[in-house]
Amino acid sequence: MPNTVRLHRVLATTPEKLYRAFIEPDALAKWLPPNGFVCTVHRLEPKVGGAHRASFRNFTTGESHAFGGEFLELSPNERLRYTDRFDDPNMPGEIHVTVMIKKVSVGAELSIVQEGVPDVIPPEACYLGWQESLENLARLVEPEISG
Repeated sequence: MPNTVRLHRVLATTPEKLYRAFIEPDALAKWLPPNGFVCTVHRLEPKVGGAHRASFRNFTTGESHAFGGEFLELSPNERLRYTDRFDDPNMPGEIHVTVMIKKVSVGAELSIVQEGVPDVIPPEACYLGWQESLENLARLVEPEISG
């Protein structure tokens, strides 16, 4: 039975910067891979029906896995919904991801729901990877650098 992963974080940034981190290829490649991986964004069309495709490469072993899907909903600075499918036949099915962004008094609240994670991926491994990714995301979007 596929698993569901739920994440929540408050970041000291604006909803606009947070949203951009999900739709700009260079930003996504910087924060999305967990520690020890590098990411290549092969395609990113942030529009309803637009495709996305990326791969993570294990920096130690050199092995990589690719995944992609399509955008189902984009509400600027508030919400994204998209699908993910792994190229690896051992990780079948389609994952549905919902990203919700809300302005709060100290910045932006981020909630992510990942539904349909293949059984071969332990939920605790998902949570560990996401914790690392969200730390990377905070390092990208929280600094206010002018000039």
